[in-house]
Amino acid sequence: MTDSDRTRTAAATHAVAKRRALHVIAGFEAVKGIAALAAIIGLLELMHRDVRHLALELIGHFGLHPDAHYPEIVLHYADLLPGANVRLLVVLALAYVFVRLAEAYGLWNDRAWGEWLGALSGGLYIPFEISHIMHRPTAINAAVLAANILVVGFLAFQLWCRPKKFITRQ
Repeated sequence: MTDSDRTRTAAATHAVAKRRALHVIAGFEAVKGIAALAAIIGLLELMHRDVRHLALELIGHFGLHPDAHYPEIVLHYADLLPGANVRLLVVLALAYVFVRLAEAYGLWNDRAWGEWLGALSGGLYIPFEISHIMHRPTAINAAVLAANILVVGFLAFQLWCRPKKFITRQ
């Protein structure tokens, strides 16, 4: 095998690995968007029901005591839901769904704007994740922060390596 063959093989392997990584990130973003859409539908379905009664039934079904810590949190938010500005929540959630699905499409199809959207939207979460890990240091919080930094770093690197087509030469 000659040096040029090795170089071509390495470049092809790099391109395949990059494509796979972008597909994994795109799939994860699409799942987040679809999950948010399902949550919106679930929220809208709950709007015409007695949410506190449903929460109490769920707590009872699992044999939990309503005064325990986590069931108490569920009941607290069940009481807040009827007074919430549902229209605003739905609009914000739909915007989130749109951004996640647009990002997934852009990454899947190797679009620079998809990488920009992913790097910027992922980068927005990093300060909040750092703050969260400082207040509640857990392995899960550390893993989420590390994964987000890796994804944002990967996307930023891909943007850095893209050919600069629109730069004029002097």
